[in-house]
Amino acid sequence: MLQASGLERARAALERSGRFPAGALPEAIAQSWSRCVARGLDPLDDPRGAVVPFDDVRARREKAGLLRRLALAELQLLHAQIAGSDFMIAFADADGVVLDTISDHRFAESAAGRSIVPGSVWREEERGTNALGLAIRDAAPIAIYGREHFFAAHGHLSCLAVPVFDPAGEVAGILDASCSNEARQQHTHALLRMAATEIENGLILQDRSSPLVLAFHPRPDYLDTLSAGLLVLDAEGRLRSLNRPGRALLSGLPAGAGTAFEALFDAGFAATMDGLRHGGPVRVRDRAGSAVFLAGRRIGGGAARAALPAAAVPAESGFVCGDAALQRGMRDLPAAVRRRMAVLITGETGTGKELMARHVHAVSGRGGAFVAVNCGAVPEQLFIAELFGHERGAYTNARNEGSPGLIGLADKGTLFLDEVADIPLPAQAALLRFLDDMEIRPVGGQKTRRVDVQVVSATNADLEQAVAARRFRRDLLYRLDAFAIALPPLRERSDFAALVHHLLARDGARLAITDDVMERLRGRSWPGNIRELGAHLRRAAIAADGDLLDDGAAEAEDDDACARCAGRPLDAMRCRRIRQAYAAEGGNVTAAARRLGLSRTTLYKHVGP
Repeated sequence: MLQASGLERARAALERSGRFPAGALPEAIAQSWSRCVARGLDPLDDPRGAVVPFDDVRARREKAGLLRRLALAELQLLHAQIAGSDFMIAFADADGVVLDTISDHRFAESAAGRSIVPGSVWREEERGTNALGLAIRDAAPIAIYGREHFFAAHGHLSCLAVPVFDPAGEVAGILDASCSNEARQQHTHALLRMAATEIENGLILQDRSSPLVLAFHPRPDYLDTLSAGLLVLDAEGRLRSLNRPGRALLSGLPAGAGTAFEALFDAGFAATMDGLRHGGPVRVRDRAGSAVFLAGRRIGGGAARAALPAAAVPAESGFVCGDAALQRGMRDLPAAVRRRMAVLITGETGTGKELMARHVHAVSGRGGAFVAVNCGAVPEQLFIAELFGHERGAYTNARNEGSPGLIGLADKGTLFLDEVADIPLPAQAALLRFLDDMEIRPVGGQKTRRVDVQVVSATNADLEQAVAARRFRRDLLYRLDAFAIALPPLRERSDFAALVHHLLARDGARLAITDDVMERLRGRSWPGNIRELGAHLRRAAIAADGDLLDDGAAEAEDDDACARCAGRPLDAMRCRRIRQAYAAEGGNVTAAARRLGLSRTTLYKHVGP
């Protein structure tokens, strides 16, 4: 740790003469100060950097696409982890332009917080020595504390920044945590590094053009952790890309694009794939002689999946999971579905149980169909025939051509039993037998047929209570509850903001959301959970004027709105918020626009009489 006296001597020399003693600073900071001096920057100047127009911010957000969606989920999770410590978490693109921020209220209202806003540019060339700028330049994590910044005006600010690399190994963006004190936040820096790795892994795992991804690590129990390497190969076994832990594990080997699998490991590519198809993981040695275990992410078009974190699995199902508690509950899901364990999903109405079921299907990598059954909507007398099928003429009103049954349709895929508490008792016995032997016999038929089905069930009912009331078989509950996932209600989820952004993007709504709107949305009870939130956001998006989403939670006061918006409740509410921000910034249109993430043209429309 740098002694304060050495730093202060270096600062005094810098501010007095533009020179400072060699060895008084860490090398990265000393080199940055030297570059700033060479550019003619004055450490005592006001370092107001460039702020790009919001239209440019919007274009950059769209260009970032998947990278930004992954980053927003991590921003929300990071904020939940360090909330209350007067921090701001920011995501910037590779040009040093801040795209998104989430902050504690007190820091957001500080001078430091008002300088780190969407659109602000934090390259070293304009802002001097700062963590975000150095992380871009050096492609490495960096911490800049207080007066280590080149500009004296940034001396009250401490920043931690970590680069996010794309699958090709290039810097794609930056995660930054800033606070208004000089405390050494090693814990926060570790969280930033973990978040960057999550994003990098997500970029690899959600790239549908990648035919094969392998996880590898010297210890098999680490294959589902962030320290595992991810190796992206083409169909012939040539390396396409490698994540950051993978580059470290294969350090010293020719791990560049196009490298053959056999140049990295002492096993043949075809033999390794055969081993992975039979369950894996496979133990091999790299060409440096170190033993590692390999597990397949996708093999042969998705027939096998590795033990990777559930939260990192591609969102083929549209499922979002940035909630830490839910991620912990899902950590062993890939291993459970590899063993074909039945999965029981519980949660209130509208918490996303079918989305979770489709996510389980995606994690399983099964090539068969996802077949959903609403158990409460099938007549009791037809339930067994609907599930197991029937022969021609097996009963009155049976289909002339017979039916294979829903279980048969789910062969090699997933059977989703929704509202499982409503299964009639006679059908419960038949379902229990099926779960024991995975064989079906159609009603009116004589032959049985073995099938391969991943069973997922869901309910918002208390099945233990149903067992006590003799409405549900305890032995069936034991079979369905082999692996349980409890979905928290929306009001308890820490990834609320990520869900809001996901739902808006799903519906094609490209709207900015101010912090106070997000907090009002977060503060509602949401008895209908995610389903209710989605419907509310669709209505709000339709009512939105321009690029700003308003949740309509407050009553509009026409006296505070401009003449153009008075008399229209939603417009007046939005106008009042714009005028309040304008007043808070002392009539500075540029500052108010930056604060709200709007263009100055939009503000001018509302701040007149």
